[in-house]
Amino acid sequence: MSVLGANFRRDIEIRRYPLLVYALVPLTALVVQAWMPRLLGPYAVYAWFDLPLVITVYFALGRRSPIQGTLMGAAMGLFEDALSHHAIGVNGVAKTVVGFLAASVGVRLDVENNTIRLIFNFLLSLLSSAIFVFTNRVLLGLDLEWRWFTEVFRAIGNSMIAIVLFPLLDRLQIRE
Repeated sequence: MSVLGANFRRDIEIRRYPLLVYALVPLTALVVQAWMPRLLGPYAVYAWFDLPLVITVYFALGRRSPIQGTLMGAAMGLFEDALSHHAIGVNGVAKTVVGFLAASVGVRLDVENNTIRLIFNFLLSLLSSAIFVFTNRVLLGLDLEWRWFTEVFRAIGNSMIAIVLFPLLDRLQIRE
């Protein structure tokens, strides 16, 4: 009987959004992420955030479906690679894993708490960076300049954006 209660609880708490939100929010995140280095010019190295990753984590935690989280992460990563100078698939691999893990955690834990979502966003940002470096260095054999403190700052930047963006996106959900 408790198994049925857990499934019922999970079905009630799935967040739903209008189709336009599912289309425009990821598209906006990808465009802003692609244009930011051009807008900042020489200061682009100080753009310590990954907006498509934040959006992937948000929708994966909210929908609580590992399949949808995986597909969202793969699509966001591949489109981000297509709009950047990275090898196609590098961000796709990292964001696919992050989307799957975020949705899997969202099934088991209460992710309505902003502190929990903030901690997950920080940890998943670090994991995404580690997978990105592993894929570039080990699988592709590329010499990638890597500094952990930069990735910690990027994870902090993602968390700061999540603090502002998550409540704004929460207002867009369909309430029954």
